[in-house]
Amino acid sequence: MRKVKYEIKKGFVKLLGNEKTQFIAIPVFSIIISLIAGSAVIALTGGSPFQAFKNLLQGCGILSKPSYAGFKSPLTDFTSFLNAMTPMLFAALAVSLALKAGLFNIGVSGQMLTAGFIASITVGYAASLPAPLAKLLVLFIGIAAGMLVGGLIGFLKHKFNINEVVSSIMLNYIAQYVIAFFINTKYVDPVSRQSKEVTDASRLTLMGTAVGNLKIDIPLGIVLAVIAAFLLRFLIQRTTAGFEIKAVGASPKAAKYAGMNVGKNIVLTMMISGGLAGLAGVTYFLGYFASIQPKVLPSTGFDAIAVAILGNANPIGNIFSSFLITILSKGSTYMSSAGGVQAEIASVITGIILLCSACGVFIKDWVAKMKEEISEETKDGQKQEVH
Repeated sequence: MRKVKYEIKKGFVKLLGNEKTQFIAIPVFSIIISLIAGSAVIALTGGSPFQAFKNLLQGCGILSKPSYAGFKSPLTDFTSFLNAMTPMLFAALAVSLALKAGLFNIGVSGQMLTAGFIASITVGYAASLPAPLAKLLVLFIGIAAGMLVGGLIGFLKHKFNINEVVSSIMLNYIAQYVIAFFINTKYVDPVSRQSKEVTDASRLTLMGTAVGNLKIDIPLGIVLAVIAAFLLRFLIQRTTAGFEIKAVGASPKAAKYAGMNVGKNIVLTMMISGGLAGLAGVTYFLGYFASIQPKVLPSTGFDAIAVAILGNANPIGNIFSSFLITILSKGSTYMSSAGGVQAEIASVITGIILLCSACGVFIKDWVAKMKEEISEETKDGQKQEVH
């Protein structure tokens, strides 16, 4: 029995103990544990885990469905999946950058909503603008609006030491109800009771584009989102500003002692984070959707927290983690209709992934402890052989 425990410990250390690969190994371990737990939940509800996961992939266009309606194929499902993934990736990058500076930007949803609304009323309803100009203006306005809100949170943190979690939550509520008031009084669609739809020229997704015998939704923002991930990685890893942001996140007192302007870095980080959230907002409200539902904050801003944590706040890791979480959220509808499994199961799996990912530090300590135990047991075994 003791030998079996020793071999199990050795196996865990071999899989998770390499410090150079832990940033990948631990998230993958978290995903596997989450999928096992999700499978157990599906099985307890009377469903087939394998069929449920197959339906998830089919709903995203990664696997083929048994049949398709006219003008549809796996490609149309996959581009629709990428359309949903685009704002998720931008939002995850916003959360990740803030985490690098020791900040928790829980106000991404409010920043998304603000950027989406301002871009809609300034450009989205202007029918006379040519499409290239309208789309560029939407992007710039989204970035500017997000940066203003994010910068305000950073300024309140720097100037008055107001916790960014508190201020961002309060700004979420302010944005939610102020924007709902303006939509309901000035920009409401009398039929849908949502905001009026933006023009096709300003929309960041080319909806129903004819490609052969298919009609595809082409998300223009996905390329920009991937580029933003690499640029953010370059900023964090290769620039002085990125070094200072990480230093402030590690220890504000030590950073100040080293001569860094802590307040400036906090405001700068939140401005860039807000700008990324603004891009998430315009690709969501003027891309994936074309209108805004009053009094509703986009859940993408909150799901992005799970994506950022799963990706270890690494911009490149966020590409893969946003891909996974979007599979769960986007494919859950088809999973429910085709397999009879409740769509909420996907949210359960996402929650377990978040829980396991949040325990990353614990897992590292746990593996380090097992390393020490293996080392001690090995020394004891060698002593016994000598005697």
